[in-house]
Amino acid sequence: MITYDRLFIGGSWTEPSETEPLVIRSPHDGTVIGRAAQARPVDVDRAVAAARASFEQGVWRETPPLERVAVLRRFNALREAAAERIAELISAENGSAAWFARAGQPGLTRQANAYLKAAEEFDWERTLIPSDPASPVRSVVRREAVGVVAAVIPWNSPFSSATSKILPALLAGNSVVLKVSPENSLSMGLLAELLEQVGLPEGVISVLPADRETSEYLVSHPEVDKIAFTGSTRAGRRIASIAGEQLKRVSLELGGKSAAVILPDADVRAAVQGLKFSSLLNNGESCIAQTRILAPRSRYEEVVAALKELVESLKVGDPSDPDTFIGPMIRPDQQERVRHYIALGIEEGARLVTGGPQVPEGLERGNYVTPTLFADVDNSMAIAQEEIFGPVLVVIAYDDEDEAVRIANDSEYGLSGGVWSSDEGHALAIARRIRTGTVTVNGAAVGFDGPFGGFKASGIGREYGAVGLGSYTEYKTITL
Repeated sequence: MITYDRLFIGGSWTEPSETEPLVIRSPHDGTVIGRAAQARPVDVDRAVAAARASFEQGVWRETPPLERVAVLRRFNALREAAAERIAELISAENGSAAWFARAGQPGLTRQANAYLKAAEEFDWERTLIPSDPASPVRSVVRREAVGVVAAVIPWNSPFSSATSKILPALLAGNSVVLKVSPENSLSMGLLAELLEQVGLPEGVISVLPADRETSEYLVSHPEVDKIAFTGSTRAGRRIASIAGEQLKRVSLELGGKSAAVILPDADVRAAVQGLKFSSLLNNGESCIAQTRILAPRSRYEEVVAALKELVESLKVGDPSDPDTFIGPMIRPDQQERVRHYIALGIEEGARLVTGGPQVPEGLERGNYVTPTLFADVDNSMAIAQEEIFGPVLVVIAYDDEDEAVRIANDSEYGLSGGVWSSDEGHALAIARRIRTGTVTVNGAAVGFDGPFGGFKASGIGREYGAVGLGSYTEYKTITL
């Protein structure tokens, strides 16, 4: 059993204000896997004060950008060396299948390398050429750190969410208070250990596991200059209102209900095998999961049959088993949420092709749901409009490509999506018409050099690469 009985505040392990630790239980069978201290508002005050002091002193802020790159490159190397331990902890805490937890580790390296490259090439300061050659004014444009950043992340992909925020924030010279979910106290404790070894100046980074109330206290704190949040659209709206009232900078990566458009010329078998990962990664607990499958009416039953075969082939069970594809939901309330939506889909009149609200036989001790496929779904149904965050897929028929695009866009969300076709150029043309922040063609992985984020209720701002790095800076113009 792992125990973190102190909090990582300002680069040091510190006694928490609340001495009773949170008990961390396995979502697989409910056994205790660890205990960890949880932050309260007084601990937030200490972390923010340390961050503010470090920022105002300027030791990290005034460190040359390439030296900051070197420090964060050391962090990335430490994280790579700890990849297996990270994967084990995420699988144990979250119920993520071991294959998924391990497969995500190279992605963390690619994400970090994209940020490091962007920081090396970033336009930190430049002198503008006057538009009027006769003008006596020269302008020097600088990109400077925002200040104290409150980074708030969800539980489903903790390391990816954490590094997508702390890396660009630190590379830009900010001080950061990272608020993590209680469920991830163990893996995020390991993250804090790695950050401790890097050698950041005192006060620059804190890692605080905490509940929602403490999270709201953090984002409302008057000494916080920017909020970077990943989580539900509901929580994002609340954070946006706080940021608006206090005129804080804010970036929000929120929910999704992404559509996968299977075009009439697609290789259905290949598309469905690709959707195994695009739609059901991380037990379906993923904001970018393509859970609305749009199929041409001329091939509708073929698509449904192929998806039925896929869903029924998935092994559900112990996430540490290398053959498991779908593990448990992270918490009992999340399990009940997914089961509720499955029951709701039946009530709404969708055709239950496979699965159902029952708990898989023999897995009653854990937070398991049965992977479920619905057909004959109307896009107005709740199961087609609301983010379920579990292994539940819906198949919607369309008559022509214009209707497919209309259905794909008929959502309050706009985070991700996919197009499947044997003609890449044609797929690209359809992808351009879908109003969403990211579109993959034929199952391509999401890249880290280009910006990532959402349209509509899926968020504000972008992460990854140079665009993501820039969101942690302010422009300053000096005229001469």
